[in-house]
Amino acid sequence: MPKESFLKNRIRSVGYAFKGMFLLLWTESSIKIQFVIALVVTAAGFYFEISSTEWALQLIAIGMVMGTEGVNTAIEKLSDYVQPNEDPKIGLIKDISAGAVMIVSIISSIVGLIIYVPKII
Repeated sequence: MPKESFLKNRIRSVGYAFKGMFLLLWTESSIKIQFVIALVVTAAGFYFEISSTEWALQLIAIGMVMGTEGVNTAIEKLSDYVQPNEDPKIGLIKDISAGAVMIVSIISSIVGLIIYVPKII
């Protein structure tokens, strides 16, 4: 079997990534909530005419929260596959993964407050 070209391989990889992104958005309630929040703060950015720097910080925050949530979901799915029964070690892994999402969410919320509180007041 001939080796696949680099370009075809990259295109296929991007296709898998898009498939994963859409699966995440369509099947996971937590990412749906975060997506709605992302839409709201994006609309707020246009409404309050935030600066380029504020846009960059906001987009980084959105990407970090949603990306970390995607990794958390993958860890949870893998954990459930590896050990479908209740297991304290798997529970610890899931808690740590969820904790990472919480840390990123808290920091992202603080970034949002720094951007929007002065504009609202």
